Amino acid sequence: MLCVGGGPAGLYTAILAACADPTAEVEVRERTAPAATHGWGVVFGENLLDDLHRHDPEGGRLLREAATVWSRQVVRVGAAVPVHLGGRYGFSMGRARLLEILSARAEAVGVRIGWGTDASDLAALRSEADIVVAADGAGSRIRAAGAFDTSVTTGRNRFAWLGTDHPLAAFTFAFERTDAGWIWFHGYPSSGGTSTSIVECSPETWAGLGLDTLDTAAGLELLAGIFARHLDGRPLRLPPGRSGSPWQTFRHVRTSSWVDGNVVLVGDAAHTTHFAIGSGTTLAIQDAIRLAEARALFHDDPAGALAGYAAVRGREVDRIQLDAARSMAWFEGLPERLEEADPVRFGYDLLDRRGDHSESWRYGVHLATQVPGLRRVRQGMTRVRRTARAVRRGEPLVPT
Repeated sequence: MLCVGGGPAGLYTAILAACADPTAEVEVRERTAPAATHGWGVVFGENLLDDLHRHDPEGGRLLREAATVWSRQVVRVGAAVPVHLGGRYGFSMGRARLLEILSARAEAVGVRIGWGTDASDLAALRSEADIVVAADGAGSRIRAAGAFDTSVTTGRNRFAWLGTDHPLAAFTFAFERTDAGWIWFHGYPSSGGTSTSIVECSPETWAGLGLDTLDTAAGLELLAGIFARHLDGRPLRLPPGRSGSPWQTFRHVRTSSWVDGNVVLVGDAAHTTHFAIGSGTTLAIQDAIRLAEARALFHDDPAGALAGYAAVRGREVDRIQLDAARSMAWFEGLPERLEEADPVRFGYDLLDRRGDHSESWRYGVHLATQVPGLRRVRQGMTRVRRTARAVRRGEPLVPT
């Protein structure tokens, strides 16, 4: 097996292939240097940890030990009292640390990694391995060279994937009104006392603030001033190794056919989901798991394994992409929702942005969560559930 791309999808696909057959030749080729990454932190949940424990307990243990737990989600609208989204928690870590752990784990199980190696000649790649795994990201050159029936649509809003050395205590949605309109960030703790801060706004606000013409340093200074109350006055920074303008528009990649001969897509090469649902890393690793399961089921039929993987995983990801598209659309219509909005109601609307919290009783629970004593009770119940799942995975109990 040859995996093109040294991100979570490619590395974990290689890890599982090597674990399934220690005699197999498994290689990863990555065109950048070791640990080079243009991102800050990543987030994931209990379901991913459960999957890791079932398929690679040692790798799961390493990732869990390196992860930070955030046990609260808050919505902050300007200077208003924070709105709490009760019962919400998750795990996060720096992307560079994640890749470091996965790379070391891959090499420990016998995977050969070629760093700084270009691998874009699809015809040549096909002849080198029985299965070629395209894990080279949303802009996949392998996907572009093959027959994968892919559509790419572009979101409306502008966003910048930034970071700060202010350690956020909770997953934070922060919204500020400026003379040019509303701007907000999605922020969460990463690793080493840093936090990820994804800044987003409409194109009108982006241009109105001058972010389309300001140089990078001036733009970051402007944003840090806008969000000063949420960042404790600390600056915002570009991702490590990144230079130039950080501004992007989201590209929604959807692929109808994930297989072309002996080439198969995984991770962002096959699909992307809007950052507002925080599923990119989870989906990438779960792609690798589904591919490993299909190969085990069709162990003597490589073509059948790829076809089975694509059929099963395609249906699963379709549902998640639909949720992500709803979330993206909600944020694109956000300025109108924020005008004269009650922060508590707005916080609940944000929670229900995918339409999965519409039952009336849920709003009552949300209101109760704003009461400190009741919120502590709910957090205690969540802590018990988290502890129970950790025990089932055999993790040592540590206070959080």
